[in-house]
Amino acid sequence: MGIDVGTASSKAVLVAEDGTVVASATRPHETANPRPGYFEHDPEGVWWADTVALLRDLRERAGLSAVAGVCASGIGPVALLTDAAGRPLRPAILYGIDTRAGREIGELTARLGAERVAEAAGNPLTSQAVGPKLMWARRHEPETWARARRWYQASSWLVHRLTGEYVMDRYSASASDPMYALDAHDWWDPAWEALRSEGAPGLERPRLAAPGEVVGEVAPAAADTLGLPAGVPVLAGTIDALAEAYSVGVRDVGDMMVMYGSTMFFIQHAAAPARHPGLWNNASLTGRGFSVAAGMATSGLVTGWLRDLTGVGYAELAAEAERVAPGSDGLVLLPYFAGERTPVADPGARGVWAGLTLRHTRAHLYRSILEGVAFGVRHNIEAMAEAGADPARLVAVGGGATALWPRIVTDVTGRPQDLPSTTVGASYGDARLVADALGVDTSTWNPVKERLEPDPVPRDRYDELYGVYRRTYQALRTDLHLLAEIQTGGRPAERSADLTADPVDSVARINRDDRESG
Repeated sequence: MGIDVGTASSKAVLVAEDGTVVASATRPHETANPRPGYFEHDPEGVWWADTVALLRDLRERAGLSAVAGVCASGIGPVALLTDAAGRPLRPAILYGIDTRAGREIGELTARLGAERVAEAAGNPLTSQAVGPKLMWARRHEPETWARARRWYQASSWLVHRLTGEYVMDRYSASASDPMYALDAHDWWDPAWEALRSEGAPGLERPRLAAPGEVVGEVAPAAADTLGLPAGVPVLAGTIDALAEAYSVGVRDVGDMMVMYGSTMFFIQHAAAPARHPGLWNNASLTGRGFSVAAGMATSGLVTGWLRDLTGVGYAELAAEAERVAPGSDGLVLLPYFAGERTPVADPGARGVWAGLTLRHTRAHLYRSILEGVAFGVRHNIEAMAEAGADPARLVAVGGGATALWPRIVTDVTGRPQDLPSTTVGASYGDARLVADALGVDTSTWNPVKERLEPDPVPRDRYDELYGVYRRTYQALRTDLHLLAEIQTGGRPAERSADLTADPVDSVARINRDDRESG
């Protein structure tokens, strides 16, 4: 069994030993937005309630008596503070979409030293970092902080509810800057010391485990609630992006997941940390290796914007765009509709169409969106290569991984790309981790359905337009920041150093788009 808690919905699957999905269930939920820049989940009302409901659905469809193991993944990194018994003291503060800790990012960076943090944790502190959010809770909610004894991720808290264990996987820990020392594969003492406060006992450190390691068994109380057999092995889960990568077999050094969704996300397993100011470094699937990650702020969100604007569905837009020649008849898009994450790390960037004429149609606009995002994929791959982590294999996953978009990415990047047979997502990756832990051979799971090879015909045109893409941003950067300030009421963009947020205007947009993509 695999269970995944996402930003807008949760999903569970039962998978047979041969990799066939026996049954699946999905449950939507809301993400609380109590104040601008604040995004939270109620662990009991969302994470656990979803798990109970999902397993009820699976019991009705397939039964749970034959479940041999359970693994859960979830959004992250998050900051959930609990008491010593694992009871939540406040809602969980979510990942980079929550930007409340801007002051604390600066203070913790100054206290620990920017170079020291980057060297130890592998990344600078951003709104994705957990440490500043814990510091925010200490400052703004002292009564809560005084009672806090534990800190959980979504996946690690579900492990606690299933087993009673207090354990966190190394990938999640490594993504929780600056709490974890990347090269040492252990907690980083200076970060924990920086969060101590007089008169408060402080937080216990979770036991560390690999994402696919068995860390406990389903306890009798959880078994009664969920209908699972007591004693079933439970694995340390991980953050959903890593589980999604493994769902399509991304495991070996050089393998890179390209996730086509509302935003683009990339994870590549690397032989060593790929330190680069525009990339993110974490542990790997094994917990002892390394991975390099990157992400674009808006991709499917832009296609959705054009769909809503024109009132034309994706299938019709894609069919029209296929009839447009590569290069969209001289139209180039900078897809920075809500700033950009990697590798430019510029929250003040904005979208630009360069080359518009009266001859361009909605088909040109749609194709140029796909091509503009593909130029961003190429930019990220080049940054990885510069940092010593040139990917050897691209694997597509996500709701946007249909024929046209991966084909354009393959042609723009000049890299072959594998399309898998199953695109269930992170919950399938969780189930695959269970199978591995129980000794099942998963080498035949989710075979490659098709390998896309680069078409040499449009290569010169795409190379030429990629140069336009890179130069246009550099030439317009100052003016784009001015426009961003006007859009924010004359204030400078407030998402400085925010490299990992999913920067959309409303969490409702995330909820809707995630549900539509499944």
